[in-house]
Amino acid sequence: MAEILGNYLLRFRISVPAGAVLVPVPLHPRRERERGFNQSELIARDLGAILGIPFESLLFRSRPTYPQTPLDYAARRTNVENAFSAHTNTRHKLAILVDDVKTTGATLDAAARALKKAGVKRVWAITFTH
Repeated sequence: MAEILGNYLLRFRISVPAGAVLVPVPLHPRRERERGFNQSELIARDLGAILGIPFESLLFRSRPTYPQTPLDYAARRTNVENAFSAHTNTRHKLAILVDDVKTTGATLDAAARALKKAGVKRVWAITFTH
């Protein structure tokens, strides 16, 4: 997936400012153990290698959440509210959140709020599918 996405960005010369960092949306540790991997982390690592953008796990899940799939818009927002925390005092001015899917944007919004609270000035997001 990252190769397709990376090649698309390169093909259309979508520029990323210097100093940007790719940040995967984290899974709760229990969910990652069950699954065996974090798909967003795999995409972010590979995308970073293709584009020459550093990868850094600035976020972590501060609490478990329910699966988003069966939830409506309002329930999704409530489900992920305050579910993310970021390592404080980050030096990064631009963080690019990486996730596999965007449905309502609730997860990306919650993750972006955590990054901004930690000092990130701007947050972009990139997903493989919408």
